[in-house]
Amino acid sequence: MRELVFALEYEPGCNRVADTLADHPDASIRSLSLHVTEERLWRVDHATGTPDALAAIENAFLNSDYYADCLATEDCDATQSTQVLDHTDDTLVLYSYWERTPLCSSIPHIARDHLGDGLLFDTHHESRHYTWRIIHSGEGDVSGFFDELETAVGDCAQMEMLRTAAASTPPSNGDGSATELSPEQEAALQAAVEHGYYESPREVDVSELAEHLDAPRSTLTYRLRRAEEHLAKQHVAREQLPDELSTPL
Repeated sequence: MRELVFALEYEPGCNRVADTLADHPDASIRSLSLHVTEERLWRVDHATGTPDALAAIENAFLNSDYYADCLATEDCDATQSTQVLDHTDDTLVLYSYWERTPLCSSIPHIARDHLGDGLLFDTHHESRHYTWRIIHSGEGDVSGFFDELETAVGDCAQMEMLRTAAASTPPSNGDGSATELSPEQEAALQAAVEHGYYESPREVDVSELAEHLDAPRSTLTYRLRRAEEHLAKQHVAREQLPDELSTPL
């Protein structure tokens, strides 16, 4: 099995969910289940955030003119519905069902056309940054997939390839977070240190650093935040003593 990992960075006004998440930077959406056939798509998404953020996300899913995952630039007349499965103060679970028309286009459908059946999808959406991980047999046309995806996305998003390799389960800390930084996070951190981003006062801001790296500002911010989160959790984990050592004798 092989995996493809890539990200879309949506431009403002191109995706209502991305716009909503950009307005609520502490919120995120991760797919719990995503399935596709030639004519249909259904998925379950788990959103986390503040009550205001979750209300805005729910509104974006329920009241968009057309399904949020569709790459068409206008209403494609698809039959779609979204239901709220659970909504608490900090969690929102949504079920979406979509029957496409010839005008419809989506990443799962493009992937199925080029990579075959039996695909597994894992997605994470934060701000305008939408990361996809697709597990496939390795026998499909990967180049054809990315060519059609780039055409379908058009000017609405910038596409970035993050990884294509043999599928594997990344090592984790037990909380779902990887134990190693991605190469992109490593590069962002290294550049930030080299250009004085972490000096006090800072010698460069995020916009200037993004220009140095020739990367979108929001993408760089996302990578630095994830890298900093990872390093902070690693530090705390190292500092914590095992329970048996912290218990008085």
